[in-house]
Amino acid sequence: MKGTKQASAMMRKNDIIDLKITDITDTGNGVGRADNIVVFVPQTAVGDVAKVKIIKVNKNYSVGKVIDITEPSKHRISIDCPCFSKCGGCSFRHIDYDCELSLKQKRVEDCIRRIAKVDASPCPIVFEDTVNRYRNKAQFPVGEGGTVGLYAPRSHRIIPVTDCLLQPQIYEKIVVAFKKWVGDNRVPDYDEVCKRGLLRHLYIRSNKDETEIMVVIVCNGSEIPGKTALISYLSEAVGDRLKSVYLNVNTKDNNVILGEKNILLYGEKYITDTICGISVRISPNSFYQVNRNMAELLYKKVREYAEPEGKTVVDLYCGTGTIGLTMAKECKSLYGVEIVKEAVDDAVQNARDNGINNAEFICSDALEAAKNLSARGIKPDVVILDPPRKGCDIKLIDIVANNFSPERVVYVSCDPATLARDIAVFGEFGYNLIEYTPFDLFPRTNHVETVSVLSRQ
Repeated sequence: MKGTKQASAMMRKNDIIDLKITDITDTGNGVGRADNIVVFVPQTAVGDVAKVKIIKVNKNYSVGKVIDITEPSKHRISIDCPCFSKCGGCSFRHIDYDCELSLKQKRVEDCIRRIAKVDASPCPIVFEDTVNRYRNKAQFPVGEGGTVGLYAPRSHRIIPVTDCLLQPQIYEKIVVAFKKWVGDNRVPDYDEVCKRGLLRHLYIRSNKDETEIMVVIVCNGSEIPGKTALISYLSEAVGDRLKSVYLNVNTKDNNVILGEKNILLYGEKYITDTICGISVRISPNSFYQVNRNMAELLYKKVREYAEPEGKTVVDLYCGTGTIGLTMAKECKSLYGVEIVKEAVDDAVQNARDNGINNAEFICSDALEAAKNLSARGIKPDVVILDPPRKGCDIKLIDIVANNFSPERVVYVSCDPATLARDIAVFGEFGYNLIEYTPFDLFPRTNHVETVSVLSRQ
């Protein structure tokens, strides 16, 4: 090993340098400079002074690995998860939560100012004190020999994990029961290279208090051995909390977790939860926010921004209808659009279960549905957008702005950059950003949600 040296422009792989961390990236990597060469160092905090081993050298930047923290940052905290440096889930377990919130708020504001070209500060980020055990859904890939765990960063290499601190503790019992079933019945795992085998993922969903749990076995086929044993092991693990066990058939060669076909092996077709006073049915393929408590705060903000009383509302990318249904009784009429059929079926049933008669749900691509609603002469006062990470198609924004021409657009985003890009496009069509609020739905990870409201000029 080479001795410690002061960094220079001739930095080489395996050099060890003294580095002060002066910034941090969205993904939690510390940033330092050595003779004007940027060095990215995972698991460091602003203010850290560290001995760093250079493990990668490019023309414009280098990547380092911490050998020793010689002067810890005031934001540094003890890491509470043994998998933090191995799996690709969390980004900020090495810094205090106040620092994490500040970074997320700054990230959203920077995108709005830099990309949308809007000189406006966000409202304070909304958060809860609970940073662990908040998820109501888990996806565990299954690997060689029945290994169950989580993917390493930017790979499909499985890190063995039975208990993740972001997930309810009861999920660990399910993982252990599942592994016992795999071993006792010699159930083969799916080989992504050879395209052979059976087990692909263990997928778990639950309601607010984990009183109803759904277990989905994702397979490269429609039959599994030892079904009776599987139900028995899972029932022993979680008792009467086990409401549903499904076999999900996914025979496609892609990275999508769930296939389109679900076979009910045990129990009810769905589990139920309550959010903002609305009873919600959840099926295997239904979209439902993984942090239910924070989602409730986010939905209340959407309702506040929408001002829905007596108005016609179009809710695009509506999932199981939760956002629209929480304000439906105040609306004149509600139109929800979602491309996943199971989610639309759940939305229709959710409306019935809650006595909501003024809602129509459409199974369609958002752009095609917007065209069809416009052709029907639907003129919404409010349009709610909750698109995937890639944001909205410019053609959809055109229809919303020029065909619908609503008073307000409420945009829920999981990516500040695509949100800012779409706000800029809306600006070209005559809609101004009025206010925006970040929400930390995913503590300890690098993800942040934002709710914004735009008004027609």
